Parts: sequence; C-alpha cells; structure tokens
Amino acid sequence: TLPAVGRGGGRGGGTIRFKEELAHGGNAGLDKMVATLEPVKQKFPEVSYADLYTLAGVTALEASGLKVSWRAGRVDEKSPDAVTPDGRLPAADKGSPDATLKALRMDVFYRMGFDDREIVALSGAHALGRCHPDASGYSGPWTPTPTILTNSYYSLLLNLPWTLKEWDGPMQFEDPSGKLMMLPSDIALIQDKKFRPYVKEYSKDQQLFFKDFAATFQKLEELGTKNLKAVDV
Repeated sequence: TLPAVGRGGGRGGGTIRFKEELAHGGNAGLDKMVATLEPVKQKFPEVSYADLYTLAGVTALEASGLKVSWRAGRVDEKSPDAVTPDGRLPAADKGSPDATLKALRMDVFYRMGFDDREIVALSGAHALGRCHPDASGYSGPWTPTPTILTNSYYSLLLNLPWTLKEWDGPMQFEDPSGKLMMLPSDIALIQDKKFRPYVKEYSKDQQLFFKDFAATFQKLEELGTKNLKAVDV
C-alpha cells in the first residue's frame, strides 16, 4: 500500500510475489495465495500480477455477495528492490490499547489517507477467515460464518463479553463459548470513543457497512496507481 503523504511505500506493483515481501511478518501464509494464482498468470500473461492479485481479492468478496468496483491497468515492479520495509501493516497488539490505537491510526491508516470511519469499515473484513497459529500465532475465527461477509463482526464485538484467553499463545480474547476470538486491535475499536460509534452504526446496518466497505476497499486497492480503466470481467 502507498502512503498518501510521502514516507515511501508500495506502488501497486505486484511485489507480494517476491520472497522478500512474503517474508514480512504480516504476510505469513500468503505464499499459498501467490502459488495458487501463478497458473492463472501463466495462462493470461498479459495480465499484470498487480491486477491479478487485486482482482482475486475482489472476486473473493463477490463470492461472499458483495459488489466491489475494480479497474485494470496496474504495472508490475520488475525487481524486489521495490519491496517496502517490513512493519507497515496493522499490528494486532502493540502492548497496550493506547499504543495499539496509535499504531493503527498514525503508523498505518492515517499515513495512507484513511479516516476513522474507513478504518472501522476495513476492520469488518475480519468477518471473513480466521487466524492460524502457524501464520500469525493467533488462533480462531472472529465469527461463526468465516466464509460469508456480514456485519456480524461488529455485533459480536459489541455485544458479547470478551475475556482474555488462557493459553500459551499471544494475547487474544475469546467469547463465552471459547470458539470465537478477537485480537487486541479489535477490542481497541470499542474502547476508543471515536471508533466505537462507527462500530455501533455498522452493527445495526449491514447495508451501510457493505456500502462503506466496498468504497474503502476500492480506495485501498487503488492506492499508488494511476490511469486505471474500467473493464468487463
């Protein structure tokens, strides 16, 4: 991703295919995604890696029922020299709620030009998927339907009692059943007086969440690009 106000950054150049970027802590497990998409790239060599990877993300969201606009024209970087430094992705825990919130805002999303509402909207992607101990160290899904994008992440975050999980892994929270989890960065959203109102809004209005998430996700995937064009896919 590309910062909106200098400080260097990615260029939408498909650099996740380079081992140097795959080695970043926040990218653990993405080697499987890169390997899965490589046969598609070989079949359609005219499609850039950057377009392919972003289209795959949009397609995954559409499989869950969400329509996200996508435009083509990203140009691949040719060398791993273009890989950005490690540590620019959101951290699940910075040691305290205040430090985690500061990192979330100042070190990551404000740097890329996102506001508080957009940060909370993007966080709703946690409705999809789960944490894997062999990748992030954390374990478990955020919601009981990890293959379907809904606003359940917000309603569960707000309405369930979350307690510290007793285990040998990193600090995370669990619901009363022990089947669902939240990261410290998730809990921080409802502890912060500016983030919490947006969590409440999205917990009550799934269509509003879908609208805001789709727009913010498109903004995210188009950072650092130019001259993109709408295409039929």
